[in-house]
Amino acid sequence: MVDGAARRAVNYRSLTGDVGVGDEILLNTTGLSLKLGTGGVDFVIANLTQCPDISGSTDGHIIKGRYLPCQHSVLTLEEQPSYREVWDRSLDGFPVLVGQLHSQVIPAACGLLERGLRRIAYVMTDAAALPLAFSKTIRAARSQGILSASITCGQAFGGDYETVTLYSALLAAKYVANADAAIVCQGPGNAGTGTRYGYSGVEQAGVLDAAARLGALPIAIVRMSSGDARERHQGVSHHTQTTLELTYARCVVPIPSGEAPQGIPNRHDVRIIDGYGPALDRLRATGVGVTTMGRNQDQDPLFFAAAACAGLSV
Repeated sequence: MVDGAARRAVNYRSLTGDVGVGDEILLNTTGLSLKLGTGGVDFVIANLTQCPDISGSTDGHIIKGRYLPCQHSVLTLEEQPSYREVWDRSLDGFPVLVGQLHSQVIPAACGLLERGLRRIAYVMTDAAALPLAFSKTIRAARSQGILSASITCGQAFGGDYETVTLYSALLAAKYVANADAAIVCQGPGNAGTGTRYGYSGVEQAGVLDAAARLGALPIAIVRMSSGDARERHQGVSHHTQTTLELTYARCVVPIPSGEAPQGIPNRHDVRIIDGYGPALDRLRATGVGVTTMGRNQDQDPLFFAAAACAGLSV
């Protein structure tokens, strides 16, 4: 209760321990105060009644959430001698699908599954939400076997595997998680300012380049929309056009058949993908209920088709 009113709050047990009925807790109420979408809830900062020990892993010494009150230690793969040989290897054409919005992850995975790939790793960057636990989508996908592993890199945390950098995470997807392909994308909570480069999804450019430098097959998950009222996001979004202008690598850019690849630089390998219906049927059958900006498959079919086509392009 806050000022006599019931409030919903998220508690990360690894950071703040358990909370119980009657406990006095300290809340961060910024999300509700600003009426945010994805992050529009309160977050527990501390349990003032129980004051649990939240020092983190006793095995690892890499700190995530560095220099914040919630900093905690994790055991990263890079620290462990048993994985030392992994970091000198190449990805050898390993498919790396790179998205811009968290809602692209599951439809892209359904495309990969439709192509017969069974072990799919999700690499979550730190461009948006840092705790992987905030994503109900990933939790549902893991429980259904849609994704076989999760890897959190940078300041992001909570995956099946922790890494210090994106490069390590990509190598870990192939050689530690034994995945057939990886999907790299920020977690929930895309940030945008309406300026050319001021959106968190711009990281797509750097991720595609990193994948290419390690010898992967870099595949851009194209942000497209038939349901967004904003003209700049209709068809191929200006966000995708911008990141594909910024990349140095030549990337595979899958586009659903019947759609124009407008604004995509000529140096990229545009592939027109037919027959994506079964992948979308698979997505619907999961019951995960993925939405993008509040829109579902029926309200923005092109968005989900474009993401599924990235998986089908492998």
